[in-house]
Amino acid sequence: MDTMNRKAYLEEIDRVNREGRWKPDWESLGAYRVPDWYAGTRLGIFLHWGPFSVPAYHDWYARNMYMQGTPEYEHHLQHWGKHRDFGYRDFIPLFRMEKFDPRAWAALFREAGADYIVPVAEHHDGFQNYGSELSRWNAVDMGPKRDILAELLAASREAGLTPGVSSHRVEHWFFFAHGREFDSDVPDHAGREDLYWPAMPDPENQQDLFSKPEPTEEFLEDWLLRSCELVDRMRPRIFYFDWWIQHEAVRPYLLRFAAYYYNRAEAWGGGIINYKHDAFPFGTAVPDMERGQFAEAKPFLWQSDTSVMRGSWCYSEQPDRATFKSPREILQTLADVVAKNGRLLLNIGPKPDGTISEKDQEILRTVGAWMRVNGEAIRDTGLWRVTGEGPTRTAEGQFEDGKPVDWTAEDFRFLCRGSHIYAINMVCPADGVVRIRSLRHSGETGHLPLFHGIVEEVRVLGCDAKVAWRRTEAALEVELGGWRSDLPVVVRVQVK
Repeated sequence: MDTMNRKAYLEEIDRVNREGRWKPDWESLGAYRVPDWYAGTRLGIFLHWGPFSVPAYHDWYARNMYMQGTPEYEHHLQHWGKHRDFGYRDFIPLFRMEKFDPRAWAALFREAGADYIVPVAEHHDGFQNYGSELSRWNAVDMGPKRDILAELLAASREAGLTPGVSSHRVEHWFFFAHGREFDSDVPDHAGREDLYWPAMPDPENQQDLFSKPEPTEEFLEDWLLRSCELVDRMRPRIFYFDWWIQHEAVRPYLLRFAAYYYNRAEAWGGGIINYKHDAFPFGTAVPDMERGQFAEAKPFLWQSDTSVMRGSWCYSEQPDRATFKSPREILQTLADVVAKNGRLLLNIGPKPDGTISEKDQEILRTVGAWMRVNGEAIRDTGLWRVTGEGPTRTAEGQFEDGKPVDWTAEDFRFLCRGSHIYAINMVCPADGVVRIRSLRHSGETGHLPLFHGIVEEVRVLGCDAKVAWRRTEAALEVELGGWRSDLPVVVRVQVK
C-alpha cells in the first residue's frame, strides 16, 4: 500500500546529502574509493526471481508476452489464455514461494564458495520482492505475502555473506508499452498505483542517451524513492543497477541517489554501486560487464555477471533456453575474471515455489567442492606480472558467453599471494604433464626469463601425492602421475 509521505522522504534525502560527506555532484563523488572489504571478494550469487518465474520462460516474459507475433505472445495464448483475461499481474498470486527456506539458500551459497549475494529486489516488471510503502505491488501484500528479500538478506548475513540488492526499475518506464497496442489488461491510462504504470512507448533506440519520450519527473522521483527505500530498509553493502540509468534524464536523480547511498553506507563500512554503460563517470562506482568481460587485466576493480543458464536469467523450462553451463566452464570463467582483477557474479533462477532446482544445486555444489580445495588461489590473491599464457583469448565486451570458450591444456591464468604463485591450468593435460612456460629458467643463453626467482616447492592442489617437477629452458614441468581432473588444475609454486 502506498503510505509513504513522498515529499517528506525526498526532503530527507536532500537533507542527508547537504549534511553528509558526499554531495550530489560528480566532483564530490570523484573522491570515492572502493572499501577495503570489497577487494577480497571474488564470487557472488545473483538471483532473478519474481512473478516472471511462474511461466518459466525467461525474465523478459513480462514484456514479450505483450509483443504480438513473438513466441512469448503465442505461448501465453496457448497456455494462459487471452491477455485481457489473464495478464501479467495474474501471475502474482501464483508466485507463492511457499517452500522458501532462506537459511537453506544461504547455506547452499556459502557451500558454493560465494562471498556475497545480490538478489533482484525489483525487476523491470515493477513487482517488489520486499515490503514497500510506495506500492501495494510487493511480496508482503501479494504473492508470497512475506518479505522474501529481507528474510534472505538476514539469513545471508548470518551465514557470512555480504548482502547486496539489484534494481532494474528504471526500464519499467517502457516495459509494458506493447500491452497498449491491442486488447489486453494493460490500460491506456493508468496512475502510479497500477502495476503497469507508465507503459510509455519504446525508445526508437534503447541505447540513445537522449531518447524520447524521456522519463518524467513523477516517474524519476518514484524511482529515486524506491532506490533509497531499499537502502534504508535493507542496508545493502552492494547496490547493483541494470542498464538505462545512463539516460540523460536520469542523471540528476542518479547523483542524488549515489550521494545518499554513500552517505548512509558510511555507517556500515562503505558501499559499492555496480553500473553498466558508463552510467557513472569512471572511478565513482564499480563497472559491471554483463555476460562478458575484459580481454586484459585492469588496474581497477570490476565485475562480470553471468548466469548458469545461457538463455534465461530466471527459472525456465523452455528447452531452447534452459541450457546450463558446465561447472568446468563456470570455474574457467571465474579464474579468467579474477586473474584480470574482476569478480564473478553468478546467477541462478529459483522456482516460484521457493525451491532451487536440482541442476542449479548440483552446479553450485561442484563449484563449492572445487573452491574448498583450490580457493586459496582465488580468494585474497593479487595480480601476478602477467594475466596468463596460452593460445586462447577471451573476447572483450558484453554478451560474449553464448558458447563455451575453447580452452586448451596450454592455457593458464596467474594469481599470487606472498611467496606463492598460483598457475591455474584451464584444462588438465591428457599426458599428465603441466607445462608453465612463464616459469621456465634462462638456461645457457644468459637472457633473463620472465620469472628469474628461486622455486622452492611445487604442489598441485587436490593431489595428495608429491609431484615431480623441473625447470627447463622451455617450461616449468609438473608431472601429475596418474592424477587427473575434469576441472581446472591449480599449481601452487612457492618461491624462496
